Amino acid sequence: MKELTGTGIALITPFNEDFSIDTEGLTKVVNYNIENGIDYLVVLGTTAESATLSKKEKQIVIETVTEANNGRIPMVVGIGGNNTQAVIQEMQESDLSDFTAILSVSPYYNKPTQEGIYQHFAAIAKHAPLPVILYNVPGRTASNILPDTVSRLARDYKNIIGIKEAAGDIVQAMKMIANTPKEFLVISGDDMITLPMVLAGGAGVISVIAEGFPKDFSTMVRLGLERKVDEAYAIHHKIAPMIDYIFEEGNPAGIKAVFKKRGICGDTVRLPLVKASDNLKKKINEFIDTY
Repeated sequence: MKELTGTGIALITPFNEDFSIDTEGLTKVVNYNIENGIDYLVVLGTTAESATLSKKEKQIVIETVTEANNGRIPMVVGIGGNNTQAVIQEMQESDLSDFTAILSVSPYYNKPTQEGIYQHFAAIAKHAPLPVILYNVPGRTASNILPDTVSRLARDYKNIIGIKEAAGDIVQAMKMIANTPKEFLVISGDDMITLPMVLAGGAGVISVIAEGFPKDFSTMVRLGLERKVDEAYAIHHKIAPMIDYIFEEGNPAGIKAVFKKRGICGDTVRLPLVKASDNLKKKINEFIDTY
């Protein structure tokens, strides 16, 4: 799927101070990113604090983003969980007509075996109304989708079109790139190793830092895909300190602090997350001022 090559962003859900959804802020975030060269949007991922959104609120987010995007760039929607049947039901009951693909996280908390992970995604693939992108993030799920399982799923189900690979392991990513069909998308889910993954044959990134710095980060990914290595690494090294900052106290507290500094939306997050500390905000603000 050529349209999901390059830079996708894991959209935040801005909140008002009373913790309601800030639809105006969300619209601004979408426009800011599209105007600065992002290739596609990912709605209701981890960064969206989707674990704290009600079904009705998720619908508000989808409607707001769809309206703001107005068909300009492709959209991917996060539908995943650790109850296979519930994931299938949610996919089938949702109106997905505006989306290009589904991003589905590996089951968390249950800690399935590799066979369990395979069977979970096999069941999803059999019922999915859209192409599926696997999402491997062992730091959150407590289980790792191994390269052999990924290549097995890629071979067995043509509608499993890619993986957002966020294990932070470049060697594992390279095995996935080497052992899956040529058209299968191995997408970085780690901002810090996005460029090495792209240069190794990856398809791009679903990024957090890119929504705060869309122009530069998407340019870096494009240069990487064009094999313009030195120019790409110049941008990487310029932006790298900020990648550390935005994840220092968890996501999306850091990236929301960036948006607050930029005057695009507030930095409110929902419990159990808390806002970035004053010390971290100071570092983020100083970085943006000198950037």
